[in-house]
Order: sequence, then C-alpha cells, then structure tokens
Amino acid sequence: MAKENQNAQTLCYENKNRFAELEEKERKKLFEFCEDYRKFISNAKTEREFCDDACRVLESNGFVPLEDKAKLKAGDKIYTVNRGKGVIAAVIGTEEIENGINLVGAHIDSPRLDLKPNPLFEEQSMAYFKTHYYGGIKKYQWTAIPLAIHGIAALQDGTQIKIIIGEEENDPVFCVTDLLPHLAQDQMTKKMSEAIPGESLNVLLGNLCCDDPDVKEGVKYNILKLLNEKYDIQEEDLLSSEIEVVPAFGARDLGFDRTMIAGYGQDDRVCAYTALRAVLDVKKPAKTAVCLLVDKEEVGSMGATGMQSRHFENVMARICAKIVKNYSDLVLREMLCNSTCLSADVGAALDPNYPEVTEKKNSAMINCGIMLTKYTGSRGKGGASDASAEVVAKIRKIFNEHQVEWQIGELGKVDAGGGGTIAQFVANLDMDVIDAGVPLLSMHSPFEVAGKLDIYMTYKGYREFYLNN
Repeated sequence: MAKENQNAQTLCYENKNRFAELEEKERKKLFEFCEDYRKFISNAKTEREFCDDACRVLESNGFVPLEDKAKLKAGDKIYTVNRGKGVIAAVIGTEEIENGINLVGAHIDSPRLDLKPNPLFEEQSMAYFKTHYYGGIKKYQWTAIPLAIHGIAALQDGTQIKIIIGEEENDPVFCVTDLLPHLAQDQMTKKMSEAIPGESLNVLLGNLCCDDPDVKEGVKYNILKLLNEKYDIQEEDLLSSEIEVVPAFGARDLGFDRTMIAGYGQDDRVCAYTALRAVLDVKKPAKTAVCLLVDKEEVGSMGATGMQSRHFENVMARICAKIVKNYSDLVLREMLCNSTCLSADVGAALDPNYPEVTEKKNSAMINCGIMLTKYTGSRGKGGASDASAEVVAKIRKIFNEHQVEWQIGELGKVDAGGGGTIAQFVANLDMDVIDAGVPLLSMHSPFEVAGKLDIYMTYKGYREFYLNN
C-alpha cells in the first residue's frame, strides 16, 4: 500500500495550499516581502505614481538611464521611461543579444474613474466632477466609498502640477453618492449593469457657496478658488490634465492569519512590483533580463504608452545598437524571435462564493503558487495568445528545479466570459510567451484580494526565469 501511495503521489498532479510546506525561514521572507509590497501599492495608485516610484527604486539599486550610456556591456543596468507612464529596465547579459532576451512584461494601469476633459459643474448648490470610467468596472462598486483624487495638470508653459487629495489623515475625501433603499424601488429592479448609469458617476466635491451673491455658481467658484490657492491652477488648466479618482484607502492584510492582502490596483501592480523586484536581483545574467512595465492594458493596450505601440521595439533597437558593433534591423528581429516572455498579469482565482463560473479542475486557487495561464481569450479562445506545449514545459522545468510553487488555470468556464492580457501583442513580435502571475479574488473591484504565498512565488518565479532560462 505504501508503494502504491508513493506511486500515486508521483504520477498524479494535485493543486493545494502550499503554506504548510514552507520552511520557517522562507515563510519569514515571504511575509517581509509582502509587507514591502503592501506599502508600495498603497502609495502608487496610478500609472504615473508607479512609474515614478519604480524609477526611484531602480536608481537606488544601480540602474542608470539608457540615454546616459554610449555603449553597453554585460552587467550594465539601464532603464528608460515612456512618457511618464511606463518603464523598461534591463540588465545586459553575457550572451550575444541576438540569442534572445528573458522578458517579464506587466501593466501598471488599473480600472478607475477618469475626470472628463471639462469636469467641474454645479447642480442644486452641490459641486461635482464628471467622470468617464476607465477599464472594466462594476459601476455600483464605486458608489458610497471614500475616494481620492490623483493626477497632474499640465500648464501651457510646460509645468506639471501634481495633485493628490484624500490620502493624508487630515485630507478630505470624496464620493459618488447612491440612492437610499427607501427610494430605490426602480433602481433595484434593473440589471446590475444598468442600475448605476455611467453618466451618474459624478464625484461630490463640496457645498459651500462663495460670499459674493453676484457670482453665478458660487459653489463651483469656491471649489476653483480652493484649487487655485493650493495648486495655482484655473479651470482651463483642468482641460489639459490627467486626473484619476481612486479609492482613498491603502492595502491591508486580510484574514485572522494575515495570509492575504486586499487593496486597490493589484491588477496588475502585483505583477509589476514582483517583476521589478525580480530584476533587481539580477547581476550578470547569461541572457539579457528585461522588465517591461506598460500602460493602457485595461483599455486594449492602445496608444503610445500601450503594448501595441512601437516603443518596446524602439527601445530594444537602441539597446541592440549600443551592444552590437555593426547593428542592423536584422539583429533586432533575431533577438525578438529568440526571446521568451512571461506576460506578467493576474488571473482569476476560484471563489467558493461563486463556483458556478469556474471549472474547479482548471482553476487557480489562493495561496497555491504563481498561476500559469496557457491561453486567455473568450468563447473559443477568441483573442487569445495560446502558449505552446514546449513553452509550458520549459517554464515548468525552471519552476520545479528552483522550488517555485506553481499552478495552472484558465479564466473561468468555457462560455462564461473571458479576457486578455498583453501576451497577444508580445506574441505578434514573433516571441514565445505565456501568462504567469498572481490569481485574484474580486478582480477589477476597488478591493482586490491576493494570497501572500502567490505574491512571493510570483516574485521568485520571475527571478528564476531571469536567471535560468
């Protein structure tokens, strides 16, 4: 019987919670790592803020701007910024760049409320900001919660005014109001997707009217006066601003046992942070290690800061040209097709409260390790990047040989829905790619949930991929 049991353990694959298998030393490292992560994402709530904080971390660990280097050699650590909303960091390897790179690519934008171009208005002596929601949200989740305002106003002279209101203990917060149950009879009969219209996501700002009775819209004027006193901006400056409304609370430990973290923006800053920390551990790799942090994934990876732009290719061409003596475009093309990418994005964790949308045998679970997702897409794998068996086997081997706890899963039942990542756009560059990241509960909500073991194993998985592929 003992022999058969041993054979069964060898032959069968089982997905299970891995906390009990951790040694005390590694468990301590895990909790320390996750505390650093919790603090980081509590402060970096927008793509610009994440980009700024990432650059500070990179510079403190010896990375220098790519523009400062005329030539590159093995061991050099460089980074470059894309319009304040994306970062590419690299550690140059000892192998020829044409042999390919090890790329970990994540996105640093998250679902939120964006201010409309002309946002400020007054109605019935109440001042509001009009918003246009960004990414896939459940609109009702954004009502009746404390909100903060983050962003920049770009002035005509080129000055950027940074705005953050709602994060300090003595700051005011803001909110989108909701109907009281007593008057919500009609609202409660609507579909959840229709109960809160997008045009009703107006952020309440204030109610105090200015002293001058001749001023029209005195409450709006008073808000503008307060903004002008604090930030020296006028209403027209809001037309050239990028201001986001996000939850006004930080990430917190979740559960009596503190084995999870709940907070805003973990899709996909949990993978961005772990990728960033992993590349810091790389000294002089065989293959060049690249950490790619992009914007706009939540709206299709469009635009100059999204994965569909040519920015990544352009930066890699510049890197190749600083390494290869007789550079040509063929060097870049050979490098891309010989490279492997971990598309560092979150996945859907099995939620026992909603078992009907997942297929248990092919679902990731909290604290069972980094999640590999062979394909994404929806309804017949539409829009998917489907990793080959060879790629899955290669990553499996790295993780198993270096004690990285991992699991595999898909995004819900067939025909239940679906989604995508930057993987398909990386694959369009003729590069092998597979999704690998942290499974989440309550994804795209203002309070997403991640397992600490999964966070740590994702960092460890990216690091071992950089060092051993």
